[in-house]
Amino acid sequence: MKKTNQIDMTQGKLMPQLISFTLPLMLSGIIQLLFNAADIVVVGQFAGEQSLAAVGSTGSLVTLIVNLFIGISSGTGAVIARHFGAHDDKRVSDTVHTAIAVALAGGVLLSIVGLIISRPALNWMDCPENVIDKADTYLKIYFLGMPFLMLYNFGASALRAVGDTKRPLYFLSIAGVVNVCLNLITVICFQMDVAGVAIATVASQVVSSGLVALSLIKTDGCCRLDLKMIRVHWKELKLCLGLGLPAGLQSVLFSISNVQIQSSVNSFGDLAMAGNTAASNLEGFAYTAMNSVHHTAMTFASQNYGAGNIKRMKQVLPRCLALVTFIGVILGGGIWLFKDLLLRIYTDNATALSFGAVKLTWVCLPYVLCGIMETVVGQIRGMGCAIPPMINSLIFACAFRVFWVVAVFEPMRHLFTELQAFALLMASYPISWLAATLIHLVIYYTLRNKYYKRVKAI
Repeated sequence: MKKTNQIDMTQGKLMPQLISFTLPLMLSGIIQLLFNAADIVVVGQFAGEQSLAAVGSTGSLVTLIVNLFIGISSGTGAVIARHFGAHDDKRVSDTVHTAIAVALAGGVLLSIVGLIISRPALNWMDCPENVIDKADTYLKIYFLGMPFLMLYNFGASALRAVGDTKRPLYFLSIAGVVNVCLNLITVICFQMDVAGVAIATVASQVVSSGLVALSLIKTDGCCRLDLKMIRVHWKELKLCLGLGLPAGLQSVLFSISNVQIQSSVNSFGDLAMAGNTAASNLEGFAYTAMNSVHHTAMTFASQNYGAGNIKRMKQVLPRCLALVTFIGVILGGGIWLFKDLLLRIYTDNATALSFGAVKLTWVCLPYVLCGIMETVVGQIRGMGCAIPPMINSLIFACAFRVFWVVAVFEPMRHLFTELQAFALLMASYPISWLAATLIHLVIYYTLRNKYYKRVKAI
């Protein structure tokens, strides 16, 4: 790999490096969201509210199914960064080849599981009868692309672990153009409705994964991929699972609570679902931008962990918190301020717009709390500590939100109008973020000295 594609995170001016690493990562995430935005805008404007609701109702279910492996890919990146910081080229190579093997096997497994459970899961989520057939069609096609989605995520994690956030951005840009063009062709020209949107998404995933794989094959240095050497190195897999599996389970726990909330959203009908879908897509831009700082904190902490640079590890978190706060206030506040204009990009239905506006008010204004929470978790994982953040998320992301739906929302919804009841449901998000953030900070300051001593012992 050319030196210009790498960032030595163990020396140099820290804040410029953090920004240089975060910006391409943030833009990559936003481009991925533009895939979904293109899907939702095209289907909402040219296929109607039922199709929009169908595509939107699948989001939390897809996230639930794939997040375990996405978490493992994140842990894999942290392990590669640690070995790279320690200048252990052989272990970097072993981890890269293990990651690709896990990606391919995991992608096939997810395709099989997704095809089997899509319809039963939609029934479990109380997907309305006038939406469920289209949602099921979208899901089945989408799940066929899982091997390509996993290959991209694991491959991009390997590149980012050594500081290369630019090439994944370029690859996603190319794939994004493919996605938008195919959306317009399949939905408008061929009237393929949600099936056309799903086909366009899978095609874009094929393109992005192919480009990532090709870049790893042609790379010089420790991240080079040799197809003949793809296999599982159990020592590295154990490390990847040790960091990545708790992260994946944490994401699954978030998704379980979101599926529970999506089920409650579905009870308001297809127009509320359409408004929630539009708002969720806009919300996703703020989340993705802030979540990029989570990966920055984790990667910088991991490289410095491998290099034994404790002083620099301590400097990462406060700077990342300043960065994520700035991003959260600007994007979260901006989306809320222009919510009426932005929601109309997706739908013109007045009822759907009202529900979307309620969600953005309760989610985007306090969204900086979510970014701070994720950034602290990134630092903790970068230190090599994965279990406590998962347990905290179990309590506040999953258990609390399920408790809120069962003990607060359901008993009290009849006391309010539809929009007020919807707001009561959405209130579970900022409350859970605040509680989880405070506990994560306690975990970090309680455990950091223990893990810094471990670095000294290496």
